[in-house]
Amino acid sequence: MKRFIGFSIVMLSILAVTTAYTKDWKNLIYHPAKTKPTDSELKVKVGDPAPDFTLKALDGTPVSLSDYKGKRNVVISFVPSAWTPVCSTQWPGYKIAEKVFTAHDAALIGITVDNVPTLYAWTKEMGGLWFPVLSDFYPHGQVAEQFGVLRSDGTSERALFVIDKQGIIRYIDVHDIHDLPKLDDVINALKEIESK
Repeated sequence: MKRFIGFSIVMLSILAVTTAYTKDWKNLIYHPAKTKPTDSELKVKVGDPAPDFTLKALDGTPVSLSDYKGKRNVVISFVPSAWTPVCSTQWPGYKIAEKVFTAHDAALIGITVDNVPTLYAWTKEMGGLWFPVLSDFYPHGQVAEQFGVLRSDGTSERALFVIDKQGIIRYIDVHDIHDLPKLDDVINALKEIESK
């Protein structure tokens, strides 16, 4: 019961903070037209080894998925575009959930197909993020394509992949691009990894 209450407080805090962030950015957010909820075909499935990749973080440091192998579980969060409403709520929401990821020995990696200057400005407006944000800009969408979440318009799906310490995909959520995925689904996937 205490865990449930604690988790509920975290979720309410996330909602309050992300609502405040979104209000502060009201005039900066681009509101795209409604598009297909999903527009890609997965190239991986639960139980597959996750495709390795190396992308640059905003500070220019290369980050590889294999950096975490044998050390930490990994949650990869693909979002379609910087400066859009749902994306500008999703990642700040993770900002105050850092302890939840840490408690499950999980690293969070954010990936989008936007270029580094765009991501730099966007994350600054979000007040910074505790997890690495990686640009899949060039070759355009190569990592999104490896996972099978590159949309026909060149953006990525709103997708989450939970990968265990051995580099095996344990959970996939290719979410409706217009809606926020539930953090508790990711946490449940991490709990399941720990129970094995």
